[in-house]
Amino acid sequence: MAKTIKKSFPVTELACAVCAATVEKILGSHDGVTAASVNFASSTANVEYDPSRCSPEDLKKAVEDAGYGMVIQTDDDISDTLEREQEEKYRKLKTRTLLAVVLSIPVVVIGMFFMDIPYANLIMFIFSTPVVFWLGRQFFTGAWRQLRHKTANMDTLVALSTGIAWIFSVANMLFPDFWLSKGIHPHVYFEAAAVVVAFILLGKLLESRAKGNTSSAIRKLMGLRPKTALIISSDGTAKEIPVGQITPGQTVMVRPGERLAVDGVVSEGDSYIDESMLSGEPVPVEKKPGANVFAGTINGNGTLKYKAVHTGEDTLLSKIIRMVQDAQGSKAPVQQLVNKIAAVFVPVIISIAAAAFIIWIFADKDNGFIHGLLAAVTVLVIACPCALGLATPTAIMVGIGKGAELGILIKDAESLEITPKVNTIVLDKTGTITAGKPVVSVVKTFGKSKDSDKILLALEKRSEHPLAHAIATHFSSAGDIDISDFINIPGRGVTCKYGSASFFAGNRHLIEDNGISISEEALKFAKDLTDNANSIVYFAGEDKLLAVIGISDPVKPTSVEAIAELTGMGIEVCMLTGDNRATASAVAAEAGINHFLADILPQEKSDFIKKLRKEHKTVAMVGDGINDSAALATADLGIAMGTGSDIAIDVAGMTIVSGDLSRIPAAIRLSKATVKTIRQNLFWAFIYNLIGVPIAAGVLYPVNGFLLNPMIAGAAMAFSSVSVVTNSLLLKRKNFGNRQPAKS
Repeated sequence: MAKTIKKSFPVTELACAVCAATVEKILGSHDGVTAASVNFASSTANVEYDPSRCSPEDLKKAVEDAGYGMVIQTDDDISDTLEREQEEKYRKLKTRTLLAVVLSIPVVVIGMFFMDIPYANLIMFIFSTPVVFWLGRQFFTGAWRQLRHKTANMDTLVALSTGIAWIFSVANMLFPDFWLSKGIHPHVYFEAAAVVVAFILLGKLLESRAKGNTSSAIRKLMGLRPKTALIISSDGTAKEIPVGQITPGQTVMVRPGERLAVDGVVSEGDSYIDESMLSGEPVPVEKKPGANVFAGTINGNGTLKYKAVHTGEDTLLSKIIRMVQDAQGSKAPVQQLVNKIAAVFVPVIISIAAAAFIIWIFADKDNGFIHGLLAAVTVLVIACPCALGLATPTAIMVGIGKGAELGILIKDAESLEITPKVNTIVLDKTGTITAGKPVVSVVKTFGKSKDSDKILLALEKRSEHPLAHAIATHFSSAGDIDISDFINIPGRGVTCKYGSASFFAGNRHLIEDNGISISEEALKFAKDLTDNANSIVYFAGEDKLLAVIGISDPVKPTSVEAIAELTGMGIEVCMLTGDNRATASAVAAEAGINHFLADILPQEKSDFIKKLRKEHKTVAMVGDGINDSAALATADLGIAMGTGSDIAIDVAGMTIVSGDLSRIPAAIRLSKATVKTIRQNLFWAFIYNLIGVPIAAGVLYPVNGFLLNPMIAGAAMAFSSVSVVTNSLLLKRKNFGNRQPAKS
């Protein structure tokens, strides 16, 4: 069996979900391709293909032949270029939308209230023409592209309805005598054409904004890799080379404050490394010869030399990037219901308009052409997708705005749609359930020494140990004092002299190595603290133990209540952490969580999410760190804490700004209400079409002689849009922040 490879390629010129489906079909049917998936939200194609039968160049040509674009060079520079292009497109779309709205206003005002003023038709023609054919040109080019491939989307209906309404209006303006001779007033529909374009552009703008940040998470993850690194040759000389040129076995040197370039094993030096991007834990990890180190992590104050083991695409950071890409690409494209049914809805409407025209010609020998033409135009005007196009964006806009008031940032429609279905929530521990910042939880004294608090403060202010800041903060009010002979002992702690006496702060080994005994009472107290998720620091004088200090990452006050509320809503809650099992068990017990996994890596978090999804559970992952990014992207819904990493926020579909878990139940209630509103909007928009289209075609004419005027059809179309917007605005009046509305 031929070996296949998987690759992701950025795709350009995707106007809607139907375009994504078209490109997916083109790629999927290409010789040598075994699987293809195009994600409209991220404008990315994930393709699995046999390199012996096709190449990226072949795939690119096939996509370009269909009128779209595909980028096969995916280095950092290309990513930056694509981002700039996307920003420029959004800026231009925003400008076009604003101009369309401004130019449409006078057309609407004249068309509705001042049709009898001199040159009314000419003024409306002048204002509406640039809206339809300049600002709305993308709908006509999109419709032509779909026509070439024998498909149709919302661009097709917008182009047809606005184009025919404009042409019909121009004909009536130039040749009014034709209709007057038939006893019919020659109406124009410039305002309908202009307003439709303006409204649909607004919907496109909202959609574009929702899609805008989908690639920034990958870009920021890539930014964690340094561009160059120092390589130490066999003769001891250092040379700076690009990271991509490092090979396994070479010795790399990393200086204080620098990011590591590749994965490896320490060969020389001693330092603390911030691995929070991998483990999520805020406390840097001590590294000595023989310890494993990873690309993207940050070196502390020491200089390290390490032997490269995994380089390029094999590093743990590269694997995290790949997992995020795969997870984002595997999600179903963000499709509004209106786009899902567009391929059926559009041809049906066109067919009805054409059928009405033909039937009228044969059914009415005298005025069949006139009535048929009016019916066809009326069908296209009344079926214009304005209400359909507004149904989702307006509800989303109001829902997202309401969420922002509650401190809940919602990225897109997909996140809103999936949230009410969530039945399992997986919580990261550090920074999500807990505060993510070590603090002194308890200090127990076992002896007294003059100025002991001041001495401890002076010691810890000079210490480089990660826990020293927590102690220094706790004793900050003790006051300053001068100490001498300060020594930092790696792996043990710190010592100093005050006057002629020696003092020690560090672990148990430091105290016992200096001949200071630790009582059974102190040891039992320390063990109890350790069992309850505390780190221990001993403080002693030269002949006796003075204090035992417990340092912990406390559970946030609101976490317990939020977890209880989620459980009460019938949602299963689990906890994942890279911390040790004892700490995890203590935190889970305090937070009221029954299921947890400890000592796990980022990939294992992602694998756990996949396992839950295979069990047909709808999973939300809640985290705050870079180490959570793959799991956030893998879950059905990613929820990031706004107090955490930018990368986690970019990957997630929802962000809790304050980092308060109690906002998650509120987010669920808000999403349920928003989705309900979207469904109501779409229901009424479709009902409007189901009733309005047959009437526009003339089904009532044989019964009572009623034939709907296109002007009334335009007004009905406008009314349907107003009703959709009004229904969406009702979301603003609802209370989601509390389980019960607050009493006034």
